[in-house]
Amino acid sequence: MSETPAPTKLRHAVRAIILADDDHVLLCRFSFPHPAVPAGATVVWSAPGGGIEPGELPLAALRRELHEETGLVIDDDPPHVWRQEVPVPGQADGYDGVVNDYFLVRTTRFDPHGALSDDDLAAECISGMRWWRHADIADYRGTDLFSPRDIATPLGALIAGDIPRTPVMLGL
Repeated sequence: MSETPAPTKLRHAVRAIILADDDHVLLCRFSFPHPAVPAGATVVWSAPGGGIEPGELPLAALRRELHEETGLVIDDDPPHVWRQEVPVPGQADGYDGVVNDYFLVRTTRFDPHGALSDDDLAAECISGMRWWRHADIADYRGTDLFSPRDIATPLGALIAGDIPRTPVMLGL
């Protein structure tokens, strides 16, 4: 008699690839301890966003998270461009992994400052935000990590105007 595997409980989150008119992308600096920061690392740069609350629709969650973290208010429904599934038990408390759905938001460059205080952001392990040039991400050789690790490749396609009709599946 074979055992039935336990169901996988994944944390669903939304993230925004915020591209400014000068093609810089806004990334949040997540510091340890945080589910996005793997063991042995101290910092991961990732798109702003976060978990979808029970009963909340993904785009409503995206709007809430962007307002809270960056101050950006979006009215349109941005295109869903990427999907990342990371089935790693323990990466998020109480979950067997995470699913990140990424949406492309084009905007003019702004000074990110959301509704959350610096202390509230720190409680979510966000220790900073930065506008990055694609070339700086692609050429980065420091100790910080990016999520997804190969963000430079799909980001380059978005900057070039290659907006996928269906979300591109990304790795870790």
